[in-house]
Amino acid sequence: MLNKPFFSDLSTYTPEQSISFYENVFNWKYYKVDKYYTAFHKQKEVAGLYETPQKFKQMRMPHFWMTYFRVSDINEVVTKAKNLGGIIELNYETTGFGKVALIRDPQGAGFTVYEGNQLNNTRTKQEKNTLIWNELHVSKTSKIIPFYQSIFDWNIIEVSNGIYKVLNNEKEHITDILEIDNSYKGKYEYWVCTFGVESINASKELILKNGGAIITEEENRILVVDNSNEAFFYIENIK
Repeated sequence: MLNKPFFSDLSTYTPEQSISFYENVFNWKYYKVDKYYTAFHKQKEVAGLYETPQKFKQMRMPHFWMTYFRVSDINEVVTKAKNLGGIIELNYETTGFGKVALIRDPQGAGFTVYEGNQLNNTRTKQEKNTLIWNELHVSKTSKIIPFYQSIFDWNIIEVSNGIYKVLNNEKEHITDILEIDNSYKGKYEYWVCTFGVESINASKELILKNGGAIITEEENRILVVDNSNEAFFYIENIK
C-alpha cells in the first residue's frame, strides 16, 4: 500500500455547509473527533474533512480535496522532494498518529505524504459513494516526471499524447498524469479525486440541488464543484 493514493480529505472554510453537501450527495455521515471530521458511508470510512488552517486562509487558498500517499520513511521523501524542487508546506509528527508532510511538486500541485498506521485506506476498486481514483493534472509533465519517479519509485509511461500511466514498483497501475493546456485547466496544477456513484445522472441532480455545479462532462465521468464553488472532483459510474 506504499507510494500510491490511499486517502483523501477536504479542506474547507465552512465545515457545516460542506458536510451538508456531501451528506446529501453521497449519503455520508460525518463524526467529529477534536477538530477533524471523518465521513462514513454506511459502516465504511470514506473520507475526512477539516477547517482550513488560518495560515492558508490568509493566503486565500481555495477549498480543495487533498490526495494522500502512505510512505515508509517520510524524512527521506521530504529530503528528496526539497532537492528536486518541491516545496514543503507542512511537516510535523503527532504522538499516536504518525508523521505528515504537505508537499508541492515543482509545478505547484499539492499532496500529502503520511508515515504511520492510524490512517486507513479508503480508496476502493469500484464501490459506490467512495473514492475510486486520484490523478494529477499538469501543464508540463516533463517538469515533474523526475520528481515523482524519485520520491515514489514510479514508472511513468506515456500512453498517448499528454496522457501518462503511472505504475508502482509492483507494476500496478495506480494513477494517471494528464497534461492539459492552461486555457482549459486553469492556471493551477492539482491532484483531483474521483468518487464512484451508482447513477451519474442521479448524482448530478443531487449536486445541482445542493448548490454544486457542473464544470465539464466527459465520456464516462463529470467534473463538478461542490457548494463552495471551489472544491472540485469527478463523479463516475461504478462498473
